[in-house]
Amino acid sequence: MMRSLRDSLHGRITARLEAKFTKIRRRGELFVEERNLLSVAYKNVIGARRASWRIISSIEQKEEGRGNEAHAATIRAYRSKIETELARICDGILALLDSHLVPSAGGAESKVFYLKMKGDYHRYLAEFKSGAERKDAAESTMNAYKAAQDIALADLAPTHPIRLGIALNFSVFYYKILNSPDRACNLAKQLLGN
Repeated sequence: MMRSLRDSLHGRITARLEAKFTKIRRRGELFVEERNLLSVAYKNVIGARRASWRIISSIEQKEEGRGNEAHAATIRAYRSKIETELARICDGILALLDSHLVPSAGGAESKVFYLKMKGDYHRYLAEFKSGAERKDAAESTMNAYKAAQDIALADLAPTHPIRLGIALNFSVFYYKILNSPDRACNLAKQLLGN
């Protein structure tokens, strides 16, 4: 019951967002408030599923450790459904970023914002993908964050919130996806201007 209500709500929100952005596409670049609302809306939608995926993955590992393959198989099937939802959401926002938002970004601030967002959603894919798909997602994350970093270092003040955000998220990528804590710390220091 709760899940169907959440899915229904997600469907309505997604439909409204798509309708809104169809109108905005004709106008050009998003206003700052619209940009922030888009980011928060997608972050809320993806955040719940990422949390579910982490919990389900942990339970799956425990069941496998106990040798309970029947439960593990059921949990694995549910995890797969969550991964499909995550991929669908990420693919949707990445398509919007690539087709409209990044190309129409006029200033450095909005360009960094959208490139950071692009890196974030590729990173979310890298969290649960494996093999070549994980490698591709990680490479796309690296490219987006690197492009955002280059613009941020050149055009945004060291204390600018978006520059701080790219420093944090790029560092998280190095730490969690590339398993490189030293590089994560060094990058954060570099981006923070220390």
